[in-house]
Amino acid sequence: MKKYTVLLFLLILIVALTGISCKSTPPVSETEEDVDALSKSALDTLDKITQLKFPVDEARKRAIDFESPAYFPSEWEALEARYNGTDSLLILTNEQILQAETTIKTLASEYDDLFMKTVPLYAQAREDEIMSAREELADSGLISCYPEYLKNADSIALEAQDKYEAEDYYGARDTAALAMNEYELLLVGAEAFAARKEIVNRNFAAYDSENFNKAEEIAEKAINDYEGGNKEAASTNAEEAKLRYNLVLKNSWTKYSSERRKSASSERDNALSMKVNVASREAFRNAEASYNQAEENFKANKLDEAAVLFTESEARFALAIKETEEKRRLAMEKIKLAEEKIEESGDTAIEAEKIIEGGSR
Repeated sequence: MKKYTVLLFLLILIVALTGISCKSTPPVSETEEDVDALSKSALDTLDKITQLKFPVDEARKRAIDFESPAYFPSEWEALEARYNGTDSLLILTNEQILQAETTIKTLASEYDDLFMKTVPLYAQAREDEIMSAREELADSGLISCYPEYLKNADSIALEAQDKYEAEDYYGARDTAALAMNEYELLLVGAEAFAARKEIVNRNFAAYDSENFNKAEEIAEKAINDYEGGNKEAASTNAEEAKLRYNLVLKNSWTKYSSERRKSASSERDNALSMKVNVASREAFRNAEASYNQAEENFKANKLDEAAVLFTESEARFALAIKETEEKRRLAMEKIKLAEEKIEESGDTAIEAEKIIEGGSR
C-alpha cells in the first residue's frame, strides 16, 4: 500500500512537470508562420510604395538633371521634405492606396512644374555660355585662317536650338554640351595660334628653337586630327602645342628682357659718365623713372612689361645724351664767338692805337 502511494505521487509529479513545460514553449510552426507573414506583408508594402513612387521619381530626376535645386532652392527643399515623407505612407487598405496615389501624383506634378520653370533658365544659361565662347573664338586669329571651323561648331549649336524648340530637352542639353566642347576645343587652338603669332612677330623662335619646332609639329597633328574627326586626339595635341608655344614665349621674354636690361643699363652708364644728370636734368630724370619702373617689373617677373620699359628708358637716355651734346655744342659755339669778338675788339684797339700814334707824329 505504501509502495503504491509513492508510485502514484511520482506519476502525478511527472504529469504536472510535463504540463508546465508544454505551456512555457509555444508551438514552433506557429511562430515561423507569423514571422513569414509579417515579412511578406512588409515586402509587399515596400514594393507597392516603390511602384507608386515611380512617376514621382522620374519627375524628380528630370528636375535634378536640369539643376532645379540650384535655381529654386527653397521650393526644392519643400518638395524634398514631402518626398522623403512618402516612404512612411500606409497602403494596407484600398482607401490608403488611393490616398497614397493622390499624394504621389500631386508631388510628381509639382516636380514637373518646377522642371518646366527651370528649363528656360537652364537653356538660357547654356546659350549664354555658348555665345560667350563663340564671340571669343570669332575675335581670334584662328577663325580668319580657318572659318570653316566656326561654321562647324555653329551647326551643332543650331541643332541644339532646334531640339529645344521641339521640346526634346534631353537631346537639346546633350547637343548643347557637344557644341560647347567644340567651341572650347577651338578656343584652345586659338590660344595656341595667338602664342605662335606673337613668337613669329617678335622673332622669338631663335631663343628656344627646340620647343618651337616641337610645337609646330604637334600643332600640325592637332589640325589633322580635328579635320579627320578625331576630336579627342585633336584636343590633346592642341593643349600640348599651346603649352609649348607659351614655354617658348616665357623663355624668350626672359632672355629678351635681360638683353634689353643690359642695353638700358649700358646707356644709363654712358649718360652718367657724360654728366647728363647735371647738364640735362629733366631728360635724365624721365629716363631714370622708366628705368626704375622696368627694374621693378623685372624683379616681379613681369618680363614683357620690363622689356618694353627697358627699351623705352634706353631710348630716353640716348635722347638725354644727345640733348646734352647739343647743349655743349651750342655752348662751345658761343664761347668761340665770344673769343672771336674779343679778338676782333683787340685788333680794332691796335689799329686805333696806330692811328693815334701816327697822328701824334
